[in-house]
Amino acid sequence: MTRLTHIDAEGAAHMVDVGGKAVTSRRAVATGHIAVAAEALAAIRDGAAKKGDVLAVARIAGIMAAKRTAELIPLCHPLPLTRVTLDLTIDAGGITATALTATDGKTGVEMEALTAVSVALLTVYDMAKAIDRAMVISGIRLLEKAGGASGDWRA
Repeated sequence: MTRLTHIDAEGAAHMVDVGGKAVTSRRAVATGHIAVAAEALAAIRDGAAKKGDVLAVARIAGIMAAKRTAELIPLCHPLPLTRVTLDLTIDAGGITATALTATDGKTGVEMEALTAVSVALLTVYDMAKAIDRAMVISGIRLLEKAGGASGDWRA
């Protein structure tokens, strides 16, 4: 069984020491979806939401969240991100968020990508809740990661 890296020999939580690890290029992609009623989706698509441009604000919120992941997730290392992109795609039933994060560092950027997607979708909810309080956020997951000692991975 694989040992949890954030738990020490005595069972206490701790921040993993990455000091001896090599700096490598690392990248992660995450995604998630928010189901939105047709009326709210039309308002978002047409730029008619009362709070403003939902997709633009959600994109900025997701990028900002990626940069602050270590402040939100206990034991996460602060990382010097070299790239964060966040795409929001409208489909028939809602909006899909896809984030890409990258760094040259000693630990991966999966949490930053997942945080970007989560906060972007929460922002969509916040900005459109006056029209649709029944929105459902789901499917937040890592799609791929690259770099580091464990190598590349794809869902």
